[in-house]
Amino acid sequence: MGIQHPYLGRKGIIMKYAIGIDLGGTFIKYAVIDEEGHFLYNGKLPSLASTSKEAVIGQLKSAATECIHFANTANITLCGIGIGTPGITDETNRRVLGGAENIAGWENVPLADILEKETGLPVSVANDANMMGLGEQAFGAAKGCSDVLFITVGTGIGGAIIIDSKLYGGYKNRGTEIGHIPLIANGEPCACGSVGCLETYASTTALVRRFVRRCKEESIQLEREPDGKSIIKLYLESHPVAVESMNEHWSFLGHGIAGLVNIFSPQKIVIGGGISEAGDFYIARIEQEVALYSIADCRVNTKICAAMLGNKAGTMGAARMAFLLSKNKK
Repeated sequence: MGIQHPYLGRKGIIMKYAIGIDLGGTFIKYAVIDEEGHFLYNGKLPSLASTSKEAVIGQLKSAATECIHFANTANITLCGIGIGTPGITDETNRRVLGGAENIAGWENVPLADILEKETGLPVSVANDANMMGLGEQAFGAAKGCSDVLFITVGTGIGGAIIIDSKLYGGYKNRGTEIGHIPLIANGEPCACGSVGCLETYASTTALVRRFVRRCKEESIQLEREPDGKSIIKLYLESHPVAVESMNEHWSFLGHGIAGLVNIFSPQKIVIGGGISEAGDFYIARIEQEVALYSIADCRVNTKICAAMLGNKAGTMGAARMAFLLSKNKK
């Protein structure tokens, strides 16, 4: 179902519209987006994640209702709603199974059923990192590519694998936990319950932890609590502990990505997360490390780049999922 786009001034262009919702531990970001990735309307609400499951659902209903009100006022027809959520969703993309430690009680939630009853629109639900990857593949750094690996480096490490323009989640959507690839045998414990996981060594949290540990070992006083941005700044100033810590960070990350290159051989690897915005040198060092540890024939068609969409990626990916659902139902 499409209508003439009333905002871009292009006569005869038929356009679809969807609601994209990105549920986070602090805020819910939402938007009405057209199928070319243009935002017609957007907003943000507190997620109330620490309050209760019911409070979060109430905020999601409010976000969807606000977008529907805009669509009605603008006289446009919505084809559906896509929602990106922390945690694991089922293979039908309708139910949150669990795994979202930052949202109270976010387990076994039939979210699509709840929102469909509230709005009357088709609803699909998927992991938030998958939605970020889908957004970059449809509208951002990997636009035009069919085989994409998206990795976000932050508090943890997450990501998405897209094969033949489709999200790959493994059997019953239980796979692609990129941050929990075993990296170090008998390594440091991970929050997932295992040891030696990629995110335990290569996330921004791990970078900061290991930098602080080295500073203490060398009796270096820090003026303030460091973060990824401040360590990057010190690295660029040739601070020896920052240089050592960053080199280690790139080595860990490069090892993990190299393994994925050897398995999937993607066209594009898109690196997201705040630290990826440090500059071209950050991506260049990842490329160097991946080249050291991957098989040349596997990486021959692979390019590594920084994400383009920033904090809009999840919302745009969720809308893209709604467009795909609408297309598949035809």
